[in-house]
Amino acid sequence: MDLRDIHTPVMLERYLELLAPALRADAPVVVDATLGMGGHAEALLERHPRVRLVGLDRDTDALAIAAERLAPFADRVIFVHTVYDGLPAALAANGIARIDGALFDLGVSSLQLDEVDRGFAYARDAPLDMRMDQSAGVTAADVLAGYGEGDLRRIFERYGEEKLAGRYARAIVAARADAPIDRSGRLVDILQAATPAALLNAGHPAKRVFQALRVEVNSELSVLERAIPSALDALRVGGRLVVMSYQSLEDRLVKRVFAEASTSTAPRGLPVELEEFAPRFRLLVKGAEQASDAERARNPRSAPVRLRAVERIRDAA
Repeated sequence: MDLRDIHTPVMLERYLELLAPALRADAPVVVDATLGMGGHAEALLERHPRVRLVGLDRDTDALAIAAERLAPFADRVIFVHTVYDGLPAALAANGIARIDGALFDLGVSSLQLDEVDRGFAYARDAPLDMRMDQSAGVTAADVLAGYGEGDLRRIFERYGEEKLAGRYARAIVAARADAPIDRSGRLVDILQAATPAALLNAGHPAKRVFQALRVEVNSELSVLERAIPSALDALRVGGRLVVMSYQSLEDRLVKRVFAEASTSTAPRGLPVELEEFAPRFRLLVKGAEQASDAERARNPRSAPVRLRAVERIRDAA
């Protein structure tokens, strides 16, 4: 099977355009922190014959597929099974001090969405797993079975921005007293039954709950909060970081970290900005860029993407 038929990298040309100015060294190093099925990595390695790539992914299935796809570039690729906050350890283990570029293509991958038995999609009945790394951690079914009503409400509110969080938490606790909630179909039925009739046509009631469960199971926001600063720290001067987010919580976090890194820390009132207070990074795009209308029509999964990018302009004082 040709992977190009099942996996279309999002905003590929824009990513390559943004990274290109950072890849002028003799042997530039780029980290793909969310390697997935290797679509962005393949295009990068084809276009830049001197690039060495460190590919990280927590999903062993994705790593296996990427290894097959990137076999023609095997002498220039290092594969690492890790969550992306493992970036510093991955670099240290391979004797890499600084990098020239990095990509974070966040969220759930096409592979995970399309494998029914992973339980990411509320539209198809499947076991409620939702682990990106199926070799470790708790499942979504474990969360639904073990969390109290208050904790369920908290994650639905925080990670799903769900207005009916309390109502849904109560319904889940009541339903699990009768039988375990271990399949996506049953969870969808519970949520639909708990949704007021007037709101049933205002979007699928399971969408935000499933998002919240996925974020909780994979610790996505806490991992990201550690990973983005680590990637920034690893960049050499002139190095660039590109981040693609697919939900507002991720994008707000990235926006905040980038804003802090690109803002002067000088105390107010200084007549001249001292070098130690000058920003270490500059923003490469204004706000967050979205996929073009043409790309969204061609690849509907690109519709929610928000792309942000920065360049290191000086080392830390």
